[in-house]
Amino acid sequence: MEIYGNSDSEEQQARTNFVDSEYFSLLHIPLASGRFWIHDEIMRGAPMALVNQTLAHRYWPDGNALGQRIRIPELKSEPPNQLTAPGSAGWLQIVGVVSDVRDDGLRNPVKPAVYLPYSTLLSMWTQILVRTQGEPLAMLRAVREKVREVDPDQQILGQTRNLEQWIAYQPEIAGNRLTVILLAAFSIFALALSAFGLYSVVSHSVAQRTNEFGIRIALGAQSGDVNFLVLSSTAISVGGGLAIGVILSLAMSRVFATWTQHTSGDFWIVIAVMLVLVGVAILACLVPARRAASIDPISALRFE
Repeated sequence: MEIYGNSDSEEQQARTNFVDSEYFSLLHIPLASGRFWIHDEIMRGAPMALVNQTLAHRYWPDGNALGQRIRIPELKSEPPNQLTAPGSAGWLQIVGVVSDVRDDGLRNPVKPAVYLPYSTLLSMWTQILVRTQGEPLAMLRAVREKVREVDPDQQILGQTRNLEQWIAYQPEIAGNRLTVILLAAFSIFALALSAFGLYSVVSHSVAQRTNEFGIRIALGAQSGDVNFLVLSSTAISVGGGLAIGVILSLAMSRVFATWTQHTSGDFWIVIAVMLVLVGVAILACLVPARRAASIDPISALRFE
């Protein structure tokens, strides 16, 4: 069968990747069946390929992709911009099947992919990925020197960035980052508004019971008794509101999942928000309750 890497036909569209065998271990892509290339095969640009599970299941649903042959007509030698290994334009034998990876964003479905040794096709614009132990950009000078040792005439052009910067410049990642920032800002604003509203409602309701507290204090109630009474009566309404809020937040997370790539279902975030609201409710109860418990019972009885 033939694979067209840039075809507009959804039936034949596939992604062609030119990589080293260490690429799979670097990205932790497991081998589903078959084998990887060996060093000698990479050096001579052997006509062999690996495919992902999506491509294997689409064209060989019975699972016999190993040993099959594919041909990529776009592997043409066009000097001086593009050079291909001898025989790469012919049939390539499938020697392994690797697991699917999402290298086109989390929203897009996994496409059929073909992996070839990087020596199969050499173009003018080649990207080198270097794995370092320390600060990546600090190794830039050493990397340039190593390239010059291999070929003094080799030019090194283009922007040099670490992996985090490269990912940050991707349009899909940048757009989702803006969406996440906006949602986080609105969430913080909503939490602050909820806390302010909760404090106002609870403190007002407790303040309305000042004359009741005066009667209880006149009959011998202590400050702790008044505080316990206020907290116990408020706990039911606040607890019910928190329970409903948790249920609604879990339900709305499914809606937010359609807007962003990453939605947080972290249990500790929910607990933190609940603790903030509980703390606000306790503060809203204790401040007016302590004020009412500290005044003279006669003045509390005259409160309207």
